[in-house]
Amino acid sequence: MQKLDLPERPDWRDKAADQGFTFADMHGEPYWDEASAYCFSLAEIEERIEDPATELHGLCREAVARVIGSEELLDRLEIPEAHRDYIAQSWQDGEPELYGRFDLVYDGDGPAKMLEYNADTPTSLYESAAFQWQWFEDQQALGVLREGDDQFNGIHEAIVERLGAMFAPETQLHFTALSGAPEDYATVEALGWAAREARLGAHYTDLEKIGVSEDGQFLDDEDRVIGTLFKLYPWEDLLRDDYAAHLATAQCRMIEPPWKAILSNKGILPVLWEMFEDHPNLLPAFFESDLTDPSPETAARLERASEAMARGHVLKPIFSREGASISIVEDGAVTETASNDGYAKHPRIAQAYHPLPVFAGFRPVIGAWIAGEHCAGIGIREDRGRITQDLSRFKPHFIRD
Repeated sequence: MQKLDLPERPDWRDKAADQGFTFADMHGEPYWDEASAYCFSLAEIEERIEDPATELHGLCREAVARVIGSEELLDRLEIPEAHRDYIAQSWQDGEPELYGRFDLVYDGDGPAKMLEYNADTPTSLYESAAFQWQWFEDQQALGVLREGDDQFNGIHEAIVERLGAMFAPETQLHFTALSGAPEDYATVEALGWAAREARLGAHYTDLEKIGVSEDGQFLDDEDRVIGTLFKLYPWEDLLRDDYAAHLATAQCRMIEPPWKAILSNKGILPVLWEMFEDHPNLLPAFFESDLTDPSPETAARLERASEAMARGHVLKPIFSREGASISIVEDGAVTETASNDGYAKHPRIAQAYHPLPVFAGFRPVIGAWIAGEHCAGIGIREDRGRITQDLSRFKPHFIRD
């Protein structure tokens, strides 16, 4: 793994504008940054990222079954009681998942470590699947990259294939996100593009414009009944929304399925550590309350993880996005924290601190994209700080042997 300075494409900003990539710069800072790129060997990609991410998704599915069968864990993950049967039924019915993104720390030496799983509403899909691939093809054509170089990026094709397996041809899908959020819309549009390639109908409606019919079905902004809905709206919010009263009776198939409410919750991290302690791609993790009042079994796990936890730990609310309300604790004191954004009210988990590598002053996090149940590509974001946040830069990558 290396970070290499490369010349930018002379016309990349024009291409971004033509394609509606309106957030390539945000708040006076670059978001898309192709002045350099990360380079990997094929073995690194296959053995250190692709295979482990696919395996981690399988472990996460096992953890879902564990949580659904435990009222105690459902309580700790703050899954609303009123919707637990609805969530459990989606799991028992085998409702398939579409996509997700693992955040991994990898420094080119040793196994990648899972920081968290963005399993419900992961963004940066457009940048990862489309604009990054266009960068790769353009740079090859310009001679900046070599003919034998490659990129780990079958994300779009894998999502097309997954949608085709999930739905019969001509099935009508609706997609929704909050209005006024360009990055969210880009993610939803990328999925709609994939749906159309899979010979499915794709209709977009702003989240605020979805209504409810007299018989309790969801309606789009043209009063059409929504039979299948992809919502870029977190399950933890939707389950507490007024519309949640209609979820079980609306006859609307949701993407992601309701059971993803468990995987998108950072409470899954201590569950995974309990189930798969010492897995090479996991970091020790515990519910914060267990640090001071552990059960005998948890106390034993804490003792076994004492060396890793002594180096420091990261406190994460079970509901948090873009690094919000995350704190790094070292030697008993908070040494770095991110903005609150209202997430601090939620219970927290403590995960062993694993420093991000530093390349030219920036710290990268690898986003390993899952389509269905397999890893299909990566995107990379980097930040000067130790906590990756909403304005962290997106960096392209390539493979060279």
